[in-house]
Amino acid sequence: MPALTEIREQFHTGAFDFKKASEIGRLLGIPSRSGREALTRILSQMEKEGEIVRDERGRYVSPERLGLIKGTVQGSGRGFAFLLREEGEDLFLPPRSLHGALHGDVVYAKLIGGERGDEAAVYSVIKRGMRRVVGTYFKDRRGGIVEPDDKRFAPEVRITGGLRVAPGEKAVVEIDAYPDGKAPEGRICEILGESGDLMAEEEGIIAAHELRAEFPQKVLAEAAKAAAKPVAAAIANRDAAAVANSSSAGRRDFRGERIITIDGDDSRDFDDAVTLTEANGRLHLGVHIADVSHYVKRGGALDKEAYARGTSVYFPDRVLPMLPESLSNGICSLSEGEDRLVLSCLIDLDGDGAVLGSEFCEGVICSAHRMTYSQVTAILEGDAKLRGRYADVVPMLEKMRALAERLYSRRKKRGAVDLDVREAHITYQDGKIGVEEHPRTVSHRIIEEFMLLANEAAAQFAAEYDLPFLYRVHEKPGEERAEAFRTYLRELGLSPAFRPDNVRPGEYSKIIDALEAENSPLRSVVNRMMLRSMSKARYGDENVGHFGLASRCYCHFTSPIRRYPDLVVHRIIKSVLAGDLAEAHSFAGFVKNAGISCSESERRADEAERDVDALYEVFYMREHIGEEYDAVVSGVTSFAVFAELPSTIEGRIGIEDLPPDDYTFVEERYLLQGRRHAYAIGDALRVQVAGCDIGTRRVLFVPAENDKKSGKRTEGAHRSRGRAKGDNA
Repeated sequence: MPALTEIREQFHTGAFDFKKASEIGRLLGIPSRSGREALTRILSQMEKEGEIVRDERGRYVSPERLGLIKGTVQGSGRGFAFLLREEGEDLFLPPRSLHGALHGDVVYAKLIGGERGDEAAVYSVIKRGMRRVVGTYFKDRRGGIVEPDDKRFAPEVRITGGLRVAPGEKAVVEIDAYPDGKAPEGRICEILGESGDLMAEEEGIIAAHELRAEFPQKVLAEAAKAAAKPVAAAIANRDAAAVANSSSAGRRDFRGERIITIDGDDSRDFDDAVTLTEANGRLHLGVHIADVSHYVKRGGALDKEAYARGTSVYFPDRVLPMLPESLSNGICSLSEGEDRLVLSCLIDLDGDGAVLGSEFCEGVICSAHRMTYSQVTAILEGDAKLRGRYADVVPMLEKMRALAERLYSRRKKRGAVDLDVREAHITYQDGKIGVEEHPRTVSHRIIEEFMLLANEAAAQFAAEYDLPFLYRVHEKPGEERAEAFRTYLRELGLSPAFRPDNVRPGEYSKIIDALEAENSPLRSVVNRMMLRSMSKARYGDENVGHFGLASRCYCHFTSPIRRYPDLVVHRIIKSVLAGDLAEAHSFAGFVKNAGISCSESERRADEAERDVDALYEVFYMREHIGEEYDAVVSGVTSFAVFAELPSTIEGRIGIEDLPPDDYTFVEERYLLQGRRHAYAIGDALRVQVAGCDIGTRRVLFVPAENDKKSGKRTEGAHRSRGRAKGDNA
């Protein structure tokens, strides 16, 4: 029987294209029945993996020969879908062209043109995307169905067995089959509670995104054992090893320095601490990061679980941590007054904030103060009581503010794009939900600038040693999106100077800075559309730079308690510090796959956080139905206008609820234009809360009767999801 590689080669050359299995068998000279059966199995496996497809006559052919496009189906919940391509712009899939493909499926599709030339039709399904579905159970004449929460998937799933569930309960369904022309079929594998209950709905989101809530006992035991190791013993053992090897690689003792942590008021784990001193005209910045890699050994059960999770996930009422609490809230957390192991980045700067040099070392610290953003901001704004309470660090905080301002100025000069990002801060205490805009204060700026600087230093360290590494990369905007953005700017009457095929970060930055200098009401509108034109940052093993930060070399180093990429970066750096370059280079095959896995984990976590935020916002706004608010148009489609409140809560106004008019959607301008009314991103309007749809997690607005602002352009606002540390770029 010929090897699989030989069969692949024959398809690659085209020799086997448009041939049936029997013809391929003859060409290969396979006379026996068992040989032909083995060939059929190989061809079926190749088809299953998407290497080949069959045409309408049952002949095998390589996808490239048919001009097929590989992508993932993204449903809309309204019949049609989109094909998210691995390369290039998304394509439109009309209902008639789905051919049984559902949301999440990986498919081959063929371009069929359409009015705009962007329509495609599914040719074959390579891989089904949905293994589990969360929804509400209902009985019918044939037994029972579950209506999925995610309307993009399918209207219903036919239940064929599993756990007994009552009508109206929310459940998790394991998909078993996809019958042609019929609803998917599956079994009830978990019951979450009554549909419409806040906690049941949140559990549904966690299950739908396949997040890990509980740790296996083996992982908890390994974490507990690691956390029980005395810090003092770790210091002594490391120093003894350094002496025995005539090495200077022992842990450096920073416990005599004034080191502090600055975090949110409700933070529980602290993985970064900072200090700043000045001597001989130089500033010495210490960024001390929890030495998580000392406790989480490569390849162990704990490490494998952390890799699978990829990141901690933050909800208003809980955290799904990457590491068990014995580590994340215990021995790894840089708690006030406790000796803790760290990996330190020590940076020397001149008076203007220019980096003169940096080094990394293993160390031990004892945080002098656990400070919060609100405290530090109040101190720097002159709060006498707090300045007295923290008198020992007030001079250092003043120096930190001055340095952060210089660092920010230098980043702006090199072209970093500083978008106006607004965040929602949602709280849940004693059964009450609170929603407000998350402030971005001077204390946030201090930590953000210091973390960015340490992240860059870590990436440069790896680049200098030519090490395999896990970079944080952010490609420049694609030509099509950049061209659409330039067209939009011209529609606004602006004169963008960038070339869509080669956008530079400084060119984007100048657009925003010019509008800010003029105090233009267009700034936030342009800010929003600029963000849409940019790609999403990701993790990768190749250093292609970071467009948004205008950085040639960047990584994530400062949050190993909650991000797996940072843990990988720590391990590689520590291998070099220990003089074990062979260990550092052993990551060569690992970092590529880790980049893909961690980027996917981040995407899944971000989507889950957004969905849970939206859920809490809907429950919060249920108490405000009928109330009126000033809002800003945040999105426009052919069927609805989306508006954002000052609290950052967004709601939908269906086109049927807008004032009667003959509306036309002008896509390139993101404008819904009528004869008497018009709605564009950034416009101000007055809205009334009309309802809250728990199923879609959508707040529903209607224009207020006394709205006098429709059609008038005003400064808009951008809503984005982020974490408080400011180093998630």
